[in-house]
Amino acid sequence: MHTVVIGVIGADVHAVGNKIIEHVLNEHGFNVVNIGVLSSQEDFINAAIETNAKAILVSSLYGHGEIDCRQMKDNCVEAGLSHVKLYVGGNIVVGKQDFKEVEDRFKKMGFDRVYPPGTNIEEAIEEIKADLT
Repeated sequence: MHTVVIGVIGADVHAVGNKIIEHVLNEHGFNVVNIGVLSSQEDFINAAIETNAKAILVSSLYGHGEIDCRQMKDNCVEAGLSHVKLYVGGNIVVGKQDFKEVEDRFKKMGFDRVYPPGTNIEEAIEEIKADLT
């Protein structure tokens, strides 16, 4: 069973989606460490270190995920977590933007997978399982 850290980054408080993600991951056999809402990069990184997590799943709904996620991969590497997979999803940018461009920017920031608003968590589960095996 793989341990994954999930949470909502920045000044975002969308707790319902976070709980749904936790529930579905648990159903699929993941050990979920949910750090909740209003979480900083440091919160995610510390939880990953403390639990020996294999992945960090960052959620954002309020549109400022791009700002909140800057330097996250670098901060993970600095903390000794270069092996940890990074996922991000939700409404992660301000305004309507071409998702392919958004995805490219996040991948350049070091995220392994980037999910647009409305992605079914079941769809992401299969990719996460494949990435972690």
